[in-house]
Amino acid sequence: MNKWRETDFGKIPSHWEISNIKEETIFVTDYVANGSFAALAENVNYKSTPDFAVLIRLTDFNNNFQGEFVYVDEHAYNFLNKSRLLGGEIIISNVGAYAGTVFFAPKLNRPMTLGPNAVLLNFKNGNEFYYYWLKSPAGKFSLEGIISGSAQPKFNKTSFRVMEIPVPPLHEQVAIASVLSCLDSKIDLLHRQNNTLEQMAKTLFRHWFLENPNPDWEEKPLSSIATFLNGLACQKYPPKNYMDKLPVLKIKELRNGIAEDCDWCTTEVDEKYIVENGDVIFSWSASLMVKIWDGKTCILNQHLFKVTSDEFPKWFYYLWSKYHLDQFKAIASAHATTMGHIKRGDLDEAMVLVPSNEELDSFTEIMKPIIDKITLNNKQISKLEAMRDTLLPKLMSGEVRIKS
Repeated sequence: MNKWRETDFGKIPSHWEISNIKEETIFVTDYVANGSFAALAENVNYKSTPDFAVLIRLTDFNNNFQGEFVYVDEHAYNFLNKSRLLGGEIIISNVGAYAGTVFFAPKLNRPMTLGPNAVLLNFKNGNEFYYYWLKSPAGKFSLEGIISGSAQPKFNKTSFRVMEIPVPPLHEQVAIASVLSCLDSKIDLLHRQNNTLEQMAKTLFRHWFLENPNPDWEEKPLSSIATFLNGLACQKYPPKNYMDKLPVLKIKELRNGIAEDCDWCTTEVDEKYIVENGDVIFSWSASLMVKIWDGKTCILNQHLFKVTSDEFPKWFYYLWSKYHLDQFKAIASAHATTMGHIKRGDLDEAMVLVPSNEELDSFTEIMKPIIDKITLNNKQISKLEAMRDTLLPKLMSGEVRIKS
């Protein structure tokens, strides 16, 4: 029978110890990239084309390493010697909007160094267990407790060093991390599959419509091939009770997924504003993007379009919207007196090529399975993430034990 003891974290198995970060880690550095953007500006030349090493930024973590990398030369890499990455290190942002956010350094097939505003550390007995503890509700609560400042949140490194952690024996640490990392590995595999499928779809689209278009194809405005439904001012539709509510999909959630601190909306809205996994969503204000929604059922907020069509297949209006995105971003940038955006008139001026019904059907036979597979993978990712997030606090408290 398990024996328990009371701690500041609640009940934990009696054979677990309470330790602190300083005792458990070998600090690589307290503050990476030699301390400041000023030092970087004087010593580092950023490049958009591959040079010597990848400069890993916090935005790269949030983009799942699928965006455009920034590179530095060998001189800069040597200047940033305290923040070199091998992969597998724990990264914690320590200032700004992401203060207290925990990341796991990737393993890339080239030299890497970490940009500013982060703590970089390794634990003596391996990083995986501690990474998951810092990602758990208890870990997040502890990290939030050492962040100060509202205008510019800042991570208190002195407090971080003495922050306590419940530590099971090493064999249990390994078993716990193994379960969680298996789930994350499967999630990562599905994300990488989707990235490959996206690239396949873009390649086919480019071949058909940009490189080898049929001169007989009709040209139409983007606005004519799909309905671009703007979202609700969801603050006007608060939940009427605890049960009948759905999370609000805003630009932040479109980029990062639904979080615990999201806004909520009543379900008593027109069903056309309900967003399901697999719907095409277009952010037309501030941070412009086009995305096949990969999260929970939610309510569409203003500044987002839900894109649908009764006439054309999803792949067609999705990829044409993606194609025009760079143009829309340039337009939004020109409007950015307060917040960059596009207007419906811009959708009217963005032209698309429309093939014959026979050709469209032929293209759809190839493209539909690709888009369907992306949506299926997204649903599986959501299930695996829910499983991981349910297990995480239970494993980290000892409520669920793993035989090792």
